[in-house]
Amino acid sequence: MHGTGVREESYGRTLETVRASLAETRSEVEVRGCFWGREEGASLALGGASIPGYTGSGGGRQEDEQVAVWGVLYRDPGYELRLLSLRPAVPSGLGRGQSPAQKLLAELSAYAPSPRVRDAFAAHGLGGVLDGAVRTVAASPELRDAAATADEGGHEHRHAFARAVVAATLAVAVEQGADALDGLERDALLSLVSADLHTQGRTLAGAVSRTAAAPALRALTWHARRRRGALNDDLFLPAAGDILRYQARGEPMRRLIKRTIEHAPGDAVTVIAHSLGGVACVDLMVRERVARVDQLITVGSQAPFFYEAGALVSLEHPQAPPGHFPRRWLNLYDRRDLLSFSAARVFPAHATDHEVDNRQPFPFAHSAYWSNRKVWDAIGTWMG
Repeated sequence: MHGTGVREESYGRTLETVRASLAETRSEVEVRGCFWGREEGASLALGGASIPGYTGSGGGRQEDEQVAVWGVLYRDPGYELRLLSLRPAVPSGLGRGQSPAQKLLAELSAYAPSPRVRDAFAAHGLGGVLDGAVRTVAASPELRDAAATADEGGHEHRHAFARAVVAATLAVAVEQGADALDGLERDALLSLVSADLHTQGRTLAGAVSRTAAAPALRALTWHARRRRGALNDDLFLPAAGDILRYQARGEPMRRLIKRTIEHAPGDAVTVIAHSLGGVACVDLMVRERVARVDQLITVGSQAPFFYEAGALVSLEHPQAPPGHFPRRWLNLYDRRDLLSFSAARVFPAHATDHEVDNRQPFPFAHSAYWSNRKVWDAIGTWMG
């Protein structure tokens, strides 16, 4: 059961990830999907007329300091390179041959990912995006200006280039509808690109590192103000729009979920539901007994918050779930995912919480669960 804001192409990729991940530990389990976004997802009936500045600001298209910096890099891959360009330029010297700046710029401008890097990106469905990201970063004025400040070796500059390539690749992929990778998977890709570029593991040092981290969250806020229309497309609609539609007219979605469960094979059914899908499943199972469902797994869900805030349509505090509600309920959440909430203290007789760290900033954190190995370890342990 997918969550808010998901549409058909990205849902198909996520479902295949779920199937492949479960097959590693529970090959006998048959996975069935319930895609409700086509029929029950939200859309703007009047083309965004209710949103101030929707068209002019880009509508109609589409804390850990390092996590905050990644949040900026996804929107501005040249951010760290630009900071490096603020250093004093390295004197070119009087000797013959190319200066360190010239050698570094020539090397990075001609960078071609190795087969090992290409295979790793392709394994995450990023093969079609990688080359374009490399070309964009290699041709950027940020790289040209930063290279002028490189010393012999230019290891910090190489690392900033590698991070820019990874950030640009992931940002384009998510914009095209892919799930975000969790931070460990992202860092593994970064390590491979860094090895290609001989960064020697160097990150930005000293004042440059502090300069990169300090304004990161402020930059995200500025970016959100400047792109309100596009963000309404990307986050509010379909994401928040799906929530509002569900709250007003959620019965068809619950019927679709129930019908999908009824058509599933086997004597027992485990329901795995993400985000708003978890809210709908909780509502469904509070309102009626769903045959053969013996356990519920919610991932990044708002159901506990809705209940606590008096917004869960099926149950009002302090009422408890009825006797037919599944007694085995695993709830996974990430503190950086601002759309995930803990359930164990809200539903102590039913829910067990498990915290994971996707190592991504919000909103990437909300869709990065499926590539996080710890998520599947927890689900595999829970299912037995």
